[in-house]
Amino acid sequence: MYQILEQAIISDDILLKEELTTQCLEYCNQNQVSGEADFKPKIFKEPSYASKCHIVDPRELPARKDFDTTEGLATLVHAITHIEYSAIDLALDAVYRFPQMPMEYKVDWLVVAEDEIRHYKMLKELLDALGYRYGDFPVHCGLFDAAEHTAGSVLDRMAIVPRYYEASGLDVNPQIIKKLDNKRKNPLVKKLIDALNIIYEEEIDHVYKGDKWFKYLCQKEGLEESVYFEILERYKLLSKHRPHINVDARKEAGFTCSEIKKLGAKECS
Repeated sequence: MYQILEQAIISDDILLKEELTTQCLEYCNQNQVSGEADFKPKIFKEPSYASKCHIVDPRELPARKDFDTTEGLATLVHAITHIEYSAIDLALDAVYRFPQMPMEYKVDWLVVAEDEIRHYKMLKELLDALGYRYGDFPVHCGLFDAAEHTAGSVLDRMAIVPRYYEASGLDVNPQIIKKLDNKRKNPLVKKLIDALNIIYEEEIDHVYKGDKWFKYLCQKEGLEESVYFEILERYKLLSKHRPHINVDARKEAGFTCSEIKKLGAKECS
């Protein structure tokens, strides 16, 4: 299965990724996964989208402010499409990178990969309708870098990817919908809002899965769950400005009020 996973991660063909992900999920559901003991995961030198996209430093990305023009809307859709594409490889890598984890963990992240593939295809269709393709705008590789930096620790991976980056998405998503709301008469904007609502609901479950496995690992390793903040500090993420904390979504995804307040929310009950 791990060779299939590797092929899925390095491929830039979404239909092949989908087919291979389905195959891996079938193996796991039938408990046919083997070769864990002698398997050595590779460190990937570049993300699979490097063949499609021009990668730049995040500071070089153009500001996305004008959603009234087709191009302005397309830059927003492209940015979200890129996040969802990156999330496919991250979910697959969570299985590939840590073969020692239980079967339930493998199934969880393969199901997440399937969700992310569906999100990507939904957004790609919208991008096509706007007259653009994935790769038409520059992108950054922040999520790929996060995967690389956490490759040596599944605890760090669960803390940083689902419990930090994906949880931050829960904060941002409703804010984007709010900004778009007065433009929903445009059928493509309405389609984007609908897509964002689907993504939002399913991302709560993804963060919840990260939370579940983070807590499982803390218990297994005899660590306090407050180690989360030590990990964020180590990755220089604790002091990042969070203008809005989505208290309800984070609580639904497993965060405690104590954690939510420490992340910057004024109230949580």
